[in-house]
Amino acid sequence: MPPLMGGYSLLNAHTNVPNVRLDPYMAYNFVVELSGLITGGFSEISGLESEVEVEEYREGGVNGYVHQFPSQVKHPNLVLSRGLVDGDVMWDWYWLTAQGRPLLLNGTVMLLDSQRLPVMWWTFKDAYPVKWVGPTFDASSDTQVGVEQIELVHRGIVKPALSQALSAVRAGLAIAASPSGINGL
Repeated sequence: MPPLMGGYSLLNAHTNVPNVRLDPYMAYNFVVELSGLITGGFSEISGLESEVEVEEYREGGVNGYVHQFPSQVKHPNLVLSRGLVDGDVMWDWYWLTAQGRPLLLNGTVMLLDSQRLPVMWWTFKDAYPVKWVGPTFDASSDTQVGVEQIELVHRGIVKPALSQALSAVRAGLAIAASPSGINGL
C-alpha cells in the first residue's frame, strides 16, 4: 500500500517551494522487460491502465444519491507496437498461445529519464499474447516502417513500492537542490 501521508506532504511541499520545477517525463523514453530480458524497441504501448469497478446500492428512502462501493479492479489488455525486425520472438510467443500452449511471462514497463535511467515502472503478471497484428503494406510510401503489434492479457498492473520510493526520493532531491531548499517552506 502506498504511503499516502508522505506522498501528499511531499506534493504540498513541492508546490510551495519557489524555484523548484519537477518537469514531466517524456512518453517516448521507455523500455519493456519480459521475464528478465530487456526487449526494448517498442514504439508504442497502450493499455497501461487500472480501474476500480463500483457496485451501486440504493438505500430505501434515500433518493438524493446512490451509494457506490469499490468492487473489483480491472485491467485492459496491453498492446505493444514495434517496427518489424529480424527474429520472430513476438510471433513465436503468440504462436505458442495459438497452439494451446500459452507461455505466461511477467514483465515491466520502465519510464526513463533523459540519461536513460529508470525513474518509475509498472509490472504486469502472467501475461500471454492473445492477438498479433502484422504490418500494413503500402507501396506508395517509401518511408513507412512496417509495424507489428502484440496484445497481451495479464493478471494486473502494479507500481512496485521501490518505484514509488524512487519517485519520492527524486522529488525530495529536487526540492533540496532548489535555491531555497526545504527551509524555504
